[in-house]
Amino acid sequence: MRVTFLLCLLSAVTPLAMAQAPVGNQEFNEVARMQANPARGAELFGACVSCHGARGGGTPEGDVPAIAGQHARVILRQLVDYRHANRWDVRMEAVASTHNLRQLRDLADLAAWISRLPTEQAPGVGDGANAAAGRATYQAWCAGCHGADGEGNGALLVPRVAGQHYRYLLRQLHDTVEGRRPNMPPPHADLLVGMDVVELTGLADYLSRLRPARELAR
Repeated sequence: MRVTFLLCLLSAVTPLAMAQAPVGNQEFNEVARMQANPARGAELFGACVSCHGARGGGTPEGDVPAIAGQHARVILRQLVDYRHANRWDVRMEAVASTHNLRQLRDLADLAAWISRLPTEQAPGVGDGANAAAGRATYQAWCAGCHGADGEGNGALLVPRVAGQHYRYLLRQLHDTVEGRRPNMPPPHADLLVGMDVVELTGLADYLSRLRPARELAR
């Protein structure tokens, strides 16, 4: 029987995941307490532009997500997870490594800047055929945590999922089901594995079209 789980496409933090990465969690807690300097983060963001674009809009092909306007704490969690192999991507593991972001305050400053970038970029969307089914799926199983408009909640480490590129969302859904997201707790895979192609493609398509009417704590 399905239950409402937190469908964290860009972040997943549970007691289980935290127990698996004590060093990473200690690092995250330390960085999260820092007073961030967004202006300095803007300088650090120069290393991200070649992939994510100057405005953090990513690419509709699905390889690079839109990160503009994502909650700072969610960005921080992902950077820390990449540093400690709790999330996998050869490019991001290199960028987030101590060689590229040498000081912990680099993470805080960069995340603060990214969270302030405007989110008006039009994302890549699906063909719309299953978007209505995706809306029903989202409202039934995801909205309880991610919010009615997919706005997320930075204070609770719930990522904003609205307005993300369709192909990236769909890839994250499949990566979760197939075990390629080590920082995603098992209940997410348990939920998603029971969905058919209409639900999965529809969910990704619906989220790509969402525009949050409100913002919560970053």
